[in-house]
Amino acid sequence: MYATQTEAIEDATYHLEWPDVTRRAKRGFDAVAALALLILLTPLLLLIALAVKLEDGGPVLFRQDRLGRGGDMFRIAKFRSMAVDAEARLRANPDLYIRYVRNDFKLDLAEDVRITRLGRFLRASSLDELPQLLNVLLGDMSLVGPRPIVLAELVQYSQRGAAQAYLSVRPGLTGPWQVGGRSSLGYDDRVQLDLTYVADISIGTDLRILLRTPIVVLRRDGIY
Repeated sequence: MYATQTEAIEDATYHLEWPDVTRRAKRGFDAVAALALLILLTPLLLLIALAVKLEDGGPVLFRQDRLGRGGDMFRIAKFRSMAVDAEARLRANPDLYIRYVRNDFKLDLAEDVRITRLGRFLRASSLDELPQLLNVLLGDMSLVGPRPIVLAELVQYSQRGAAQAYLSVRPGLTGPWQVGGRSSLGYDDRVQLDLTYVADISIGTDLRILLRTPIVVLRRDGIY
């Protein structure tokens, strides 16, 4: 057991590297694809940003520190899907808050009082994740990889022997968790998917996940 999250990072970054040629090919593919998608989707991104702003006047983007490759921290970007007073709304309903805690801090999308009406649509369609294309372009993330975690979650990966695997790659806009069940999976299953992905990482694997992602999104598999 690690006394601090810093110890977990130091131990996890000691091992597990994969070939430079694979890393460079993956990064090159990410940069070109992210730039192309940002150009193609600019009208949609602007429309969503305007809609978020007009709904309640709050910030367009939600920003949060996440843990990246090698233990580097970065600011993830999403279209804001929650109300400005989200936590106050949740705690105002004690029964719902208890259910939220007991369900691993998750609520069904339909009953989550924190989420705005537009936010429900953005989450169900995964459109709230599109600003992370900027994170991909900047090199903080990859198009495909383990979903980015907050620092506190690294202990969960460490306890399952997976911290080295997570920190050896850039976190992804989509990945094995998205196409494998998303929030319907327990943490053990999620970590196992990430371990399997890192062990078999390749452009071919990334392309298969990218092709499956729209299908999973349209079916709304495992959305919370």
